[in-house]
Amino acid sequence: MNNIINLYTDGSSRGNPGPGGWGVVLVWNDYRKELSGGAPQTTNNRMELTAVIEGLRAIKKKEYTVHIYSDSSYVVNAINLGWLSKWVAKGFKKKNEDLWREYISVAKDFKELKYHWIKGHAGHPENERCDRMAFEQASLYV
Repeated sequence: MNNIINLYTDGSSRGNPGPGGWGVVLVWNDYRKELSGGAPQTTNNRMELTAVIEGLRAIKKKEYTVHIYSDSSYVVNAINLGWLSKWVAKGFKKKNEDLWREYISVAKDFKELKYHWIKGHAGHPENERCDRMAFEQASLYV
């Protein structure tokens, strides 16, 4: 058993804004869990970030390293390039402030979060599964 959890996420909206959905696949050793949800009126970026938040919420082992895989450059760059830290330092005034504040609240309890950008629609099985779940959830509101 290793102490690494892989969190795969995707979000989508049908229209931007429009009906949206998000999907998550959590993998830890032989354990796998899928989560999804949606909203009747949202944006793609909100669903991408919601997927990360909901995925992190589902993890009980905060002391483990979590590798987060997303095809959202918005989410990955906000963390890896320090955009989020700059937004916080400037008092936000950005779209999606509510979700970023929620993310900060959820993420602070983890030992280590590592973000990885993966190309969407490129045949990565977990990313493709997240994409299907997100699309299915968005379709519920059409």
